Amino acid sequence: MAGFRRTCEGVTARFARPEAVIIRDLVEQVIELVEPPPTAPDADELEAIVGMSDGDLEDPEMPDDPVLARLLPDAYRDDPDAAHDFRKFTELGLRSAKVESAQTLLESLPPGGGKIKLSPKQAEAWLRSLNDVRLALGVRLGVTDDFDGLDAEVEPDDPRYAYVQVYQWLAYIQGSLVAALS
Repeated sequence: MAGFRRTCEGVTARFARPEAVIIRDLVEQVIELVEPPPTAPDADELEAIVGMSDGDLEDPEMPDDPVLARLLPDAYRDDPDAAHDFRKFTELGLRSAKVESAQTLLESLPPGGGKIKLSPKQAEAWLRSLNDVRLALGVRLGVTDDFDGLDAEVEPDDPRYAYVQVYQWLAYIQGSLVAALS
């Protein structure tokens, strides 16, 4: 994979079948994780507009799953009441936006790989979706600001090795897309 590049056709890249399969699988996993629950059939009009059910209105909480907590962080870490209120009115919208970006990526990346051309809107969705996948992988790998240290300590016989390589590859893809858009 040569990464994304700007051409007269727009932002383009070519993905081999195995690359497309890996990206699609990881993006589908993120969708499963963040997909909002269905709106209750008896939800009132306001609840339907903001995507909340009665249970969501009473007590939205920071997710227990560390990956989901990273993808849906508290907006106010030092103010639990403000964080609670903010989450109550924004979490389902954030979940829906993440799913929408992921679906845009899936729609523009053929399952068998090949050349893709992205519109500016699609490219932004790709950036958001790749970022979500990298955040999810990063949590599972224990990535911190000092990722170079983790990379050096993970040997080829470590079960995390392949995931570290995928994480770095996704960082390359994301970086090439940012460069192509600049």
